[in-house]
Amino acid sequence: MEIEVRHLKLVREVSAAGSLTRAGAALHLTQSALSHQLRDIESRLGTALFLRVGKRMVLTPAGERLLRSADDVLAAIERTEEAIRNLSGDRRGVLRLTTECYTCYHWLPNLMKRYRQSHPQVDIRIDVTATSDPITSLVEGRLDLAIVSDAVRDRRVVAKPLFDDELVVVLEPHHPLAAKPFLQPEDFAHETLLTYSPKEESTIYQRVLLPAGVMPVVQQVQITEAMIELVKAGLGVAVLARWAVDPYVKAGALRAVRLTRLGYRRTWSAAVLKDMMRVPYVKAFIDLIVAHPPFTARSRGNVATGGTSVAAGRIARRA
Repeated sequence: MEIEVRHLKLVREVSAAGSLTRAGAALHLTQSALSHQLRDIESRLGTALFLRVGKRMVLTPAGERLLRSADDVLAAIERTEEAIRNLSGDRRGVLRLTTECYTCYHWLPNLMKRYRQSHPQVDIRIDVTATSDPITSLVEGRLDLAIVSDAVRDRRVVAKPLFDDELVVVLEPHHPLAAKPFLQPEDFAHETLLTYSPKEESTIYQRVLLPAGVMPVVQQVQITEAMIELVKAGLGVAVLARWAVDPYVKAGALRAVRLTRLGYRRTWSAAVLKDMMRVPYVKAFIDLIVAHPPFTARSRGNVATGGTSVAAGRIARRA
């Protein structure tokens, strides 16, 4: 094999630093030694990996291709090393996580507080930027755990069921639709629908409304509190998790109505790469979510709206 791990690290560091001097400092090598390694790998591959543009080292097309492989291979090696260290009983580590729904960030802090009491040496990092495509971030090594409601179809990823929750339509209490026991797609025709995602990515719009020929005005609002305030002001309706809006409903500030006669529910799962599922501190975090889902034991069973129990219809991803 012509390519060695040291070559992959070299390409990654030179690309990031833009110079052999700065890359050498990061790799604890002299510029001379790094230049020798670069000439060695370029000779083995028979092509240049970098060009000098002014004072900066710039990747050639061949270098860009090798960098993509370097990121994948080095991330896999780092995960494996981390997994082996933790299988040996070490409780230290880094847990990088995200969730597929912005609302879930509201209950994660309390969960993290519980977790740190038993795992103080694990550094938990939330990556909000991976919310829109968590599985890709997992596979590319940028995440360790993703909390998702979409089905996981990548064979490299393991999904462990966590909990179910219900999506409900949230309205201002005096809204004309608030008195209905449930809403059908046609009820949204003349409404402004507030969503976390643009309509092209919104599950409610793409899988519920559009197939019924209903195309309401869509306003993207990525902050739950702002969305709720807009609904309270009568400036739109939203579809949110029942547990997230339950305090507002109980206080009389909002009305929650089932979406369709049967209601819609999601199944949430913890998605991790196969080797990470064996890491004790990762498994401990997943077990904690199962034990403490984002709703009370009372709401876990027969959740009702207007005295009617919610059936087990399903919906996925971001509303």
